[in-house]
Amino acid sequence: MSIKWTEPELATLYEMAETHTVKQIAFRLKRRGFHRTELAIANKLYALGYSTRPTLDNYSCSEIARNLCLHPSTILYWIKQGWLKAKKRSVSCYQVKSRDLKQFFKNPPKSMRKRIAAIDPQVVRYLVG
Repeated sequence: MSIKWTEPELATLYEMAETHTVKQIAFRLKRRGFHRTELAIANKLYALGYSTRPTLDNYSCSEIARNLCLHPSTILYWIKQGWLKAKKRSVSCYQVKSRDLKQFFKNPPKSMRKRIAAIDPQVVRYLVG
């Protein structure tokens, strides 16, 4: 059984969704007198279409691919070629820092320059800040 989200809870969620981690949102809700678990907050953010990345400076390959309208294997290919720096989180999951992504977009490999130039600049700004 789930408890329905109230308007003040949702307002807090919308206010903090793009700039704070799930843990920070849980803390803020608790300070405002609401009691939601981090899992409940993450599920609600996911249902609303927001990212639930644990650290705001890092992206998974699937998040990058979704924003760039590419297949995740393309991002993995970039990492394996050494074009995009990433840290391996598990067997099949990499974590890309926003500064490394920014460096990749500023100085892409010669074979990728036309493809990178064709990407919407707003999407790039969203990803790298």
